Amino acid sequence: MAHTIAPTAALPLTTPNPAAVSTPSPSTALTALPGSGASSNNTFLMSASPVRSRKSLGDGYKPKMISTIGAKPACLVNASVTYVGDDQIYAFGGFDQFTDEVYNHVLRLNLVTRQWNLVDNYGDIPGVRMGHTACLWQGSKLLVFGGENEHRQHLADVIVFDLKTAHWTQPELHGVIPRGRARHSAVIYDDKLYISGGQTGHDSVLDDICYLDLKTWTWSRSWRFVPRYDHASWISNGRIWIFGGINDDLEKNNEIWWLDLRGSPEFDSAMKYGTGERQLTSSRQRFQAPASGHLTATGSTGYTANSSVQSYHGMSSHRSPYVAPGSISSLKFHSSPNLPSQASGTHFHVFSSGCLLDFVTPAELNCETSLSSLELDTLRWQKIADGKDLYSPNYRWHYCTTNPEGTHAWLLGSPVETTADGTQNSEYLSDVLAIDLRKFGVLGNELASDARSKTMPASDANVSSHLTGIGADLSMTFDQAPETGSGADFVITADADDDDDVGIEPSTDGTPVSRPIHVHKFILHARWPHFARLWAAQMSEFHSKKMHIPEPYSAVRAFLFYLYTDSIAPNPSNGPTLPDVAGMLVMANIYDMPRLRLLCVNRLARELDIEHAAIIWERAATAGEDWLKQRAASFCLQNFGRIVRTAGFKSLPAGSLIELCNEATPESRVVGAEELELLGQSRFGVASNRKRSLGSAGVLTAGEEEGDEDVEDDGMDVN
Repeated sequence: MAHTIAPTAALPLTTPNPAAVSTPSPSTALTALPGSGASSNNTFLMSASPVRSRKSLGDGYKPKMISTIGAKPACLVNASVTYVGDDQIYAFGGFDQFTDEVYNHVLRLNLVTRQWNLVDNYGDIPGVRMGHTACLWQGSKLLVFGGENEHRQHLADVIVFDLKTAHWTQPELHGVIPRGRARHSAVIYDDKLYISGGQTGHDSVLDDICYLDLKTWTWSRSWRFVPRYDHASWISNGRIWIFGGINDDLEKNNEIWWLDLRGSPEFDSAMKYGTGERQLTSSRQRFQAPASGHLTATGSTGYTANSSVQSYHGMSSHRSPYVAPGSISSLKFHSSPNLPSQASGTHFHVFSSGCLLDFVTPAELNCETSLSSLELDTLRWQKIADGKDLYSPNYRWHYCTTNPEGTHAWLLGSPVETTADGTQNSEYLSDVLAIDLRKFGVLGNELASDARSKTMPASDANVSSHLTGIGADLSMTFDQAPETGSGADFVITADADDDDDVGIEPSTDGTPVSRPIHVHKFILHARWPHFARLWAAQMSEFHSKKMHIPEPYSAVRAFLFYLYTDSIAPNPSNGPTLPDVAGMLVMANIYDMPRLRLLCVNRLARELDIEHAAIIWERAATAGEDWLKQRAASFCLQNFGRIVRTAGFKSLPAGSLIELCNEATPESRVVGAEELELLGQSRFGVASNRKRSLGSAGVLTAGEEEGDEDVEDDGMDVN
């Protein structure tokens, strides 16, 4: 059955009397006479389908620039910057490149008041350091590990800062203390602090990975993994991933590595001490304190550097002889139209929603910048936004931090100032660029986890469903006539897509009415805020037990199926197609359902393809989703020869066809395939000559063939 998307926007289901448009006071009951369009005293009518502005939440979105006040810190090098919730960012330590001082100050930025403050802190105050990591732990603590002090000694101590009490504590550690390091990566998962890579004063680049069990404060042994520093690490789908940074050849690279943590007792079980080679060992026994005196020099922040507190460095000096117990894999990206070059710009890598996000910010004038994402499920790069739409070329950004939900990011930096000798610098962390990632279709960790969760299987009654949990069971009752025993007690009709969808109900305005969709008013009431309001107002639909939605039948049916299943995931049997999701996007905008809107934008952006690009562009324009509209338009123009031959393009109304063509700049022209070849591009915009590379083991991953076409087509090497 063919599905087409009608270009017209949704209209009100019930046209209210003009007198009924006034807003009732909170104390006035919202009621209506059965089937009446007139209002009387204390009687107000609700339109069954609200008329919403086509300007969406994401229309014309620009990240917010915040200029800070107060004790603005210098642009410290290798400090830690962490968002801790409640609109607060904490900065700790770092090196002042203008005074050569290393600090152990705790600074707090309130994003609401825009105020920087120096935090008075107490307890086991750590020594000065740079290149350390600070992870938010238990929602109210910062867990600081390692770094390098003012004597260029590499540290392996662990210090905990309580955000509520501003009190430092140093837990007593057990097990084999890892080697001291700086510019490593750290991530907390399942009550374990995973440490990987980094720099040390002796071997330059470390290649190990280990973890600290936060329940027993016991270190695991160290395993060989991949040599990296200044990289990012995160854990997703039972694997620890590493991307970016500098390798042991001191080169920036675009390889991604991952270690499977699942099924290994070394990672699954809690660390214990006092048995075997892991003897009970105090951290204070295994560390020695170097002699250090008081320094009173004042840096550009106006704060005095503090190195009087003891700093500890690890005594271990050997590389780990152990190979990690889990499966290690890697992938090298050679070329792709959307692959961000790690060699240009300043990169910040963060994890959100099952994706690696790469913020490519200006490092110099005329630098190509962007926001790109790498989906871990498919290992495909996508360009989310052009840098010109995000970053001002007159700013330099030094740090990036995100909230635990992965819905917002903050870049910290300052404007570029030209000095008397012509050089450029940015002296203070004076400005913050606040980016709402949801405006670019990023779901956020919680919503992405719900969308991909497989932890709750379908019930025994429906074990074969692709859905999970109660949604699998409710789906079996969806659109089943009452005589089947389904309990359906409400009927919804829509505009018929084609002759196969036409019902027996006569049309009132010439638009064919679809066959009925049988639903349960209880589910609609619980899941659809607009329906709940309509029901409370006792509109005519309350009495007739029927509703007509003037949107395409396939989109309406997919929308109602979502209310039952809480899913818009694709499925060969009954999951919504991309045209269905595009229609649902319009309905999400009409009915003010931001969660559904975000799910639709995310899927449409991820699965944007030749066949559906024109439909997605037209529906995004109707829904007022400016970012998605621009992305689809760019895709259409880049693949215009194929787009114009699709059924989706041919189904667009004449006005939309002209508008899509006008998305091109006045200087645009059509370039044929032969001319593209002469320009050094393949017909798909990817370089045609690719080579495969081997990882540190020198072998391909099991199951991968040397001539794997899927990998080759995307310019990737699996090692």
